[in-house]
Amino acid sequence: MSAEFDTNHVKNIVLLGHAGSGKTSLAESMLFEAGLIPRRGSVAAGTTTGDYHELEQARGNSIFSKLMHSKWRGYKINILDTPGYDDFAGEVISALRVADTGVMLLNASMGVEVGTDIIWQYTEQFKTPMIFAVNQLDHEQADYDKTVQQAKEHFGSKIVVVQYPVQQGAGFHEIIDVLRMTLYKFHDSGGKPEKLPIPDAEKEKAERLHKELVEAVASNDETLMEHYFDKGELDEDEMKEGMKKAMINHDLFPLFCLSAERNMGSGRLMGFIDNVCPSANEMPPQKTLKGSTLPCDASGPTCIFVYKTVTEPHVGEMSFFKVYSGVVKSGMELVNENTNVSEKINQLFIVEGNKRTNVNELSAGDIGATLKLRNTHVNNTLHEKGKDIELVPISFPPPNMSMAIEPVNKGEEDKLSQALHQLVDEDPTVKVEISPELKQTIIHCQGDMHLAVIKWKIEHLAKIEVRFIRPKIAYRETIRKSADAQYRHKKQSGGAGQFGEVHMRIEPFTEGMPEPAGLNVRGRETHDLPWGGKLVYYNCIVGGAIDVRFLPSIMKGVMEKMQEGPLTGSYVRDIRVSVFDGKMHPVDSNDISFKLAGLQAFRQAFREADPQLLEPIYKLEVMCPEDLTGAVMGDLQTRRALVEGMETEGQFSKITAKVPIAEMFEYSSSLRSITQGRAKFKMDFDSYVVVPYELQKKLTEDYNKHAVMEEA
Repeated sequence: MSAEFDTNHVKNIVLLGHAGSGKTSLAESMLFEAGLIPRRGSVAAGTTTGDYHELEQARGNSIFSKLMHSKWRGYKINILDTPGYDDFAGEVISALRVADTGVMLLNASMGVEVGTDIIWQYTEQFKTPMIFAVNQLDHEQADYDKTVQQAKEHFGSKIVVVQYPVQQGAGFHEIIDVLRMTLYKFHDSGGKPEKLPIPDAEKEKAERLHKELVEAVASNDETLMEHYFDKGELDEDEMKEGMKKAMINHDLFPLFCLSAERNMGSGRLMGFIDNVCPSANEMPPQKTLKGSTLPCDASGPTCIFVYKTVTEPHVGEMSFFKVYSGVVKSGMELVNENTNVSEKINQLFIVEGNKRTNVNELSAGDIGATLKLRNTHVNNTLHEKGKDIELVPISFPPPNMSMAIEPVNKGEEDKLSQALHQLVDEDPTVKVEISPELKQTIIHCQGDMHLAVIKWKIEHLAKIEVRFIRPKIAYRETIRKSADAQYRHKKQSGGAGQFGEVHMRIEPFTEGMPEPAGLNVRGRETHDLPWGGKLVYYNCIVGGAIDVRFLPSIMKGVMEKMQEGPLTGSYVRDIRVSVFDGKMHPVDSNDISFKLAGLQAFRQAFREADPQLLEPIYKLEVMCPEDLTGAVMGDLQTRRALVEGMETEGQFSKITAKVPIAEMFEYSSSLRSITQGRAKFKMDFDSYVVVPYELQKKLTEDYNKHAVMEEA
């Protein structure tokens, strides 16, 4: 099957919105309206084309982005349905990367929710042309006017009404379209409406909103503004071109009305998409990493960009891509610019949820999938041989949650490692860290729901039973005062022995501190430690008490002990060490002797220097509805958080605080519970601060107790 649609007749839309806003129901209605499915499925019943995955059917909401398409009046509309929870932000961002228009659904009974604000930030990053659609206008608590007002407060006056409901709630079945100045009247089952004149009672409001729409379109184009002044109106073609240009420039966001579940309004929305929204070749050309641009042109060099990969049982890895230039054909060989590996495109598909249809080729602007590429992953650019093209990669959000993972059954560590490697290739929002410091494998992800999906994939696809455990905390140790110590290492066991004696002073290091008092400084080395902080090492030996060749061995011993501090076995930082005296033996002194002497002298001095435990502090930012601010603040107080500020952003409060990471275990779950999933947070490392005395005492006792048990 050859490509049915050329570049001019392909539209790529992404359905966006907070969980429960009706994205999957809208996709289902669009497929039904286009005649691609015989009946509309139900999200509640788990029968939609999009939410085919057993995890989604069990949870009742989308987890993965889905690719579908409809054919509407000579156009192919690729539909990217996305999840609404921020745990799956990677799915949203990758879909946005390849879409040319977004449809932001607003729940008429809830208004603008936190998830909507979060997703809007991503659309701003890509400057995606945007349509707003107020959905669920048949809900008994629907409030169209309030929802539109909130949308304008959050996203600005560029939102312009195209449709409004005559009634809302249980009686919703009529929409007035102020672009076409028509009333659409739907039957209870939805579908194709009757087109009727606007009733007298609504004419004044409709004409006012029509005028606002025309003026908004004209204000973004000088030529259209002149036509509007001359004629007092713009014709349909002028409105179409003016709206398209304004949407591409992010100057106008038209707003529509829907009941996606009852299929009211989806046909008109599809008509607007094919008639007004930009095709891929009407959008600004894609940028390459070298700063050039790549026009969306079917006659250009073949270039595709992989935005998503999934592994399916009995199928293998499937790569989803957008054709940014040229035509990709089955059997074609393309070069992966990122890996320099040649990949053969053995099969090409258009996708409908979990159904695949073979095609022979796809033109620039279209989206499709292929199977079993050998060495190609998300963010990879593939192009025809002899070209040098690498498109700008997707930037994914940093993780918000960390959990240690281990196999339930011993001996499956290597198998788990392979599964985690595949998981990271498939989902760039997952990071896996093998921590030698904590002696744990740590998964960093977006939240507890994301973690549940990770566990399901490992257990169902890789067939490895795993458990998650609380990750250890990367504490640091340092000192608060100066201390001197000396240690003599002496060992005799026949033949050459071992001998080394080291006299050492250690001090807390701070930038700009004066040179060691009372010592004769002969040399200084400053080392930036891999785990943060510094070690400053002084040679203050007088009279050759220790040969200079043994000083590196002493420092090696110090560094070894700094990797396992005496308090809790944590890394040590910000220490100044001065070696000022010692003794050698003409035969028995060697590197190992002075390394061990240096290690033990440092250990003794550290214990006398008022040792102190430091804990990692993170900067936390929480966005939550204003009415839940008190509950969120109360929870933070139980976590030893220091709240630094609170400000209002639209209908939401933004709380900023500094909080010990040790207190943030399972915060994602707690925040979701407190706010019914209506809040969002992010964390970034800030600094290390002193652990409270009682907590340091407990942590030290626990460490010593554990050490004794291990020795026993």
